[in-house]
Amino acid sequence: MAQARMLTKDYDLILIGVVLALVALGALAVYSATHTRLLEAGADPTFYLKRQVFWIFVGLLAFVGTIFVDYDVIGKISQTIYLAMLGLLVLVLLVGKLVSGAQAWFSIGGIASFQPSELAKIAVIQYLANYLAERDLSSFKSLIPPFVIVLVPIGLILLQPDLGTAMVFAGILLGMLFVAGANPKHLGLIIAVALAISPLIYFFALQPYQQKRIMVLLNPYSDPIGAGYNVIQSMIAIGSGRLWGKGLFAGSQTQLNFVPAHHTDFIFSVIGEEFGFMGGLFVLIAYFIILRRGLMVAYTAKDEYGMLIAVGVVSMLATHIVINIGMNLGIMPVTGIPLPFLSYGGSSLLTNMIGIGLLVNIYARRHRLRFQG
Repeated sequence: MAQARMLTKDYDLILIGVVLALVALGALAVYSATHTRLLEAGADPTFYLKRQVFWIFVGLLAFVGTIFVDYDVIGKISQTIYLAMLGLLVLVLLVGKLVSGAQAWFSIGGIASFQPSELAKIAVIQYLANYLAERDLSSFKSLIPPFVIVLVPIGLILLQPDLGTAMVFAGILLGMLFVAGANPKHLGLIIAVALAISPLIYFFALQPYQQKRIMVLLNPYSDPIGAGYNVIQSMIAIGSGRLWGKGLFAGSQTQLNFVPAHHTDFIFSVIGEEFGFMGGLFVLIAYFIILRRGLMVAYTAKDEYGMLIAVGVVSMLATHIVINIGMNLGIMPVTGIPLPFLSYGGSSLLTNMIGIGLLVNIYARRHRLRFQG
């Protein structure tokens, strides 16, 4: 308790406040996106809202728990956590539930679902940070182990298949390697090779529906009622919101369910339509503050391990934000990844709250001597 009181004055209250504001906005947007359809079906209009609030509560508990466990202690068992998450990724391929074409979920008593690839992001960040801390990465050979650490879960996730989540892991890896001191030329060469073989990945590794999603990126209207439908409806919704939006519960695209998955992958279109450009700008500014505070945590961390964890969390969030908002605006392929703190979904919200908990944890313990003795 004494340590908890001592930590209170060191909490990053700005970071916490902005995250809570986004979580509250997300719950409101989820309700707006789902209540009309549920009413028409004669179901409880607060069904999705209640579930989201439940996961907000669970996420807050995980957030608080993460703050009070010294991240050095977590680092000592990071390999065990990593191996356990690999086991879950293998298990979900064997007995997992199929959702939207991906076998990526465990059913919990038939009333909830859990996606292990979400929490695997935190496991990978912890273990990779522990491996990279104080390690010389100047040679090309030194990059092999960290790539293996991340490519193993990426391979298992691609088998589900879940391209979007795999892309997030790639973003985490590149961000952490760059800050850990890897030669930028080596990283550039790896990226160039990946781009060079991307046609092979497109033709031989991607499912037909994934190929169509990439093709409609160039012209969504080439398949307006198929692969391009989601993007077209999302852009219409965002554009129709104009400056101040149509008002809460008043978005036609949202309330008439023209935008598929508008409570999950396309939640940004709900905000854009009902709160307009100013609502979208608020979300972008909030994300900018979160990412900037995360980088500040990395800069002030007491050790390299803490710095790399912070960079990993920032890289994870930034990759999600860029891909999700990009696909809502039609400038990124539809990959089915949620928007942090806003999209409906327990696994994602829980993972992101743990990530924020780690940032607050590292920031509170930035003064090495304060916790000695």
